[in-house]
Amino acid sequence: MINNQPLLDPHPMWDHQMSSEDKPTALIVHENGITASRLKSIMSQRGWASQICNDGDKAVDDYVKMKPSMVFLGLNLPTMDGHVAALEIRESDPEARVVFVVSKSRLSKANDAAYSAGAVSVLVTPLTRADIDQKWVLMNGPIPNAPGLADLDALYPDLEDEPSPLPPLPTPPLSEEPSQIDAPPTPLLPLPELPKPKRKRRLFRILILFAMIGSIGFSAAFYLGFVEI
Repeated sequence: MINNQPLLDPHPMWDHQMSSEDKPTALIVHENGITASRLKSIMSQRGWASQICNDGDKAVDDYVKMKPSMVFLGLNLPTMDGHVAALEIRESDPEARVVFVVSKSRLSKANDAAYSAGAVSVLVTPLTRADIDQKWVLMNGPIPNAPGLADLDALYPDLEDEPSPLPPLPTPPLSEEPSQIDAPPTPLLPLPELPKPKRKRRLFRILILFAMIGSIGFSAAFYLGFVEI
């Protein structure tokens, strides 16, 4: 006898499609677009919805808006260092789950930043799914404290406040009667220059001087007998 009843699916959970609202979310903040896309693909295979950002300052704002379940951070981010961005995120949300993603050459610095910001793990590029599978339990484990929050002001000091402009000088009250209004002081006139002597008067004096010299010379010649009248 043939049983015509449909067989039950032994794995009904695989047919269940999670909606975007049901999926856990991840914020991926990395300076390398290839690494960010690779990480998004791996998290998508795990059923996560991810959003990519490549700016450290914007990442803090995006985290506050999204409240993702996990945030992946690079270190060499524009506008804000990844270490400082992690501290800013932990300051806004003490339960933030931070994972640093760096190259092997920056692993030592990433480990220091992970301790300071209380990151749950550090991943080394190039990423593979096996790397995340190996650290998945640690990435979802207890969240460490962030001792670097005490030094956040020293790592990211605020800009000095610009000096505020001085208030304008008060305007003196005007008198009701126009005659009582003080007139502005009269500017001092420059002293008149003395007129320069005219050339004609100077020439006249020179001619008189020559005439006097000539007269004296003629008298002396007459006295000495050089000239007869």
